[in-house]
Amino acid sequence: MNFSFETWHNDRHSAARTGVVHTPHGDILTPAFMPVGTQATVKAMTPEEVENTGAEILLCNTYHLYLRPGHQLVKEAGGLHRFMNWNKPILTDSGGFQVFSLSGLRTMQDDGVLFQSHIDGSRHFFSPEKVIEIEEALGADIIMPFDVCSPWPCEKDAVEQALARTTRWARRCKQAHTRGDQALFGIVQGGTFADLRRRSARELMDIGFPGYSIGGLSVGEDKPLMYEMLEELDPVLPRDKPRYLMGVGSPDCLVEGALRGVDMFDCVLPTRTARMGTLFTWQGKINIRNAKFEHDHTPIDAACDCYACRNYTRAYLRHLFKAQEILGARLATWHNLYFLQQLMKKIRQAVAEDRLQQFRDAFFVEYGYDL
Repeated sequence: MNFSFETWHNDRHSAARTGVVHTPHGDILTPAFMPVGTQATVKAMTPEEVENTGAEILLCNTYHLYLRPGHQLVKEAGGLHRFMNWNKPILTDSGGFQVFSLSGLRTMQDDGVLFQSHIDGSRHFFSPEKVIEIEEALGADIIMPFDVCSPWPCEKDAVEQALARTTRWARRCKQAHTRGDQALFGIVQGGTFADLRRRSARELMDIGFPGYSIGGLSVGEDKPLMYEMLEELDPVLPRDKPRYLMGVGSPDCLVEGALRGVDMFDCVLPTRTARMGTLFTWQGKINIRNAKFEHDHTPIDAACDCYACRNYTRAYLRHLFKAQEILGARLATWHNLYFLQQLMKKIRQAVAEDRLQQFRDAFFVEYGYDL
């Protein structure tokens, strides 16, 4: 196994810790945020530009890459790293969330899911074994098992059924997994029911995985409820394995998640909102399309030294968006990704100095979040 995790420092006042994940394509300092490259690209950015924001790992989507261009073509190209010219670590999700989001286009079975492509309506079948076959062909450093993500809200009986199926499928995924240069994580489900979350974690730990993902959160529930689930899992999950909170990436959730022991995060939020003109700054979010920025010849954020802030102004960026120029989306994306990498760096520094709670309070005041 070419994968390991080291914990460097445990915050004395919270569950937060710093560490490093070792993979065949390099190390990942934790807590870490992973930009999302759904279709083997982070929208509007080249891989070199993404690396220049400070990102050390990307997430790609198994479901989308299976449908287009196809996992066999990616394998033919030498795997995702060569196909997309990204030489750092890659994580692929299982496509489970996407498949179960298809609603009327899929049929659940004990051995897998029959679904129709959202692209052309063609019919496909994902079993745990099929998903592992696809992910092994894609060749990411960290891969996810096929799981069942419960919607929110959801009755407890339905969540429990999804949990049981997730555990069965996790066992089948582990049995099907053959590549020693890939780390297969388990995915904890259980909705917003504390007892089911703890049960899911224990069942997955009995199977044994080198890391544990926390799925099925940030799907509509209030943030305090998500934080409660993380607090329930903290004493259950092993401290010597990385913890990955799936689909979470707003600045407040990154800080709150780190306080509760999360090591890895991913989300489309920074790139998707950037393309709509919403930018993170250390004083809060701004919508660069607003008229008040028309004559604002200052950087996006005076405290930021990303490429966009060093070279362009708010007035210019607003002009690009109003003119529907591609460069606007590129610069906004660059800035948001850089901002989150700087936030993670500050989080790691605060943990190392046993002051993450103080950092959280000061950051929330500046950003405009409620304490």
